[in-house]
Amino acid sequence: MRERLILALDVDDLERAKKTVRLLAGAVGMFKVGKQLFTLAGPQAVKLIHETGGEVFLDLKFHDIPTTVAKAAIEATRLGVKMFNVHASGSLEMMRLTVREIGRVCRQENLRKPIMLAVTVLTSLNKSDLEKVGVDGEVEDQVIRLALLTKEAGMDGVVASPQEVAAIRAACGRRFIIVSPGVRPQKGKRNDQRRIMTAEEAIRAGADYIVVGRPVMEAKDPLAAVHEILAEMDRGTTIRA
Repeated sequence: MRERLILALDVDDLERAKKTVRLLAGAVGMFKVGKQLFTLAGPQAVKLIHETGGEVFLDLKFHDIPTTVAKAAIEATRLGVKMFNVHASGSLEMMRLTVREIGRVCRQENLRKPIMLAVTVLTSLNKSDLEKVGVDGEVEDQVIRLALLTKEAGMDGVVASPQEVAAIRAACGRRFIIVSPGVRPQKGKRNDQRRIMTAEEAIRAGADYIVVGRPVMEAKDPLAAVHEILAEMDRGTTIRA
């Protein structure tokens, strides 16, 4: 279960990030480097995780014209990250070009091919938010639409709320990777997340990986918080009578 837990290093202090990685490197499967930490420290943040033997999910959600996104994805691949993401709403062409260019560069430079994901609908959004930007219909319908587009583009999977995992799995199949943020412990705070589930519920629904940040980073004992989440994830694999 440890391999399926991703810790979000959303901090504004590189030294704190380093201490956290050293403390939790043996307890979580991957560390997420997002916009805050990458803007602060850039590739150095990725390097310090790799120096401990950890793996990186580069969560920069690339969203631009196809060529720009593909070039950014190439640099992410050269950093040696295990996983990175783009926005599915950037278009089928954008995702296809990214897949094609990553394949080419990995062959030419003998690089490890990263897991390529597309973000569907952010977990902070609900139906009302989508309507305000011109997207009609239910949130789940939009998530499935973007997940199918991602699969058509040849990417490996999506980032989506745990609430849509079962529907994505039904639409896209078992091999399609689903990474779910918006996971909170049973008694945890929602913060700015809207479409959430517990770790147990997310695993039971079919998520391949879950992303947890503040419930661990804000805990008095981060290692104990991780172990509690891992225990919840284990319960998610238990078949209820």
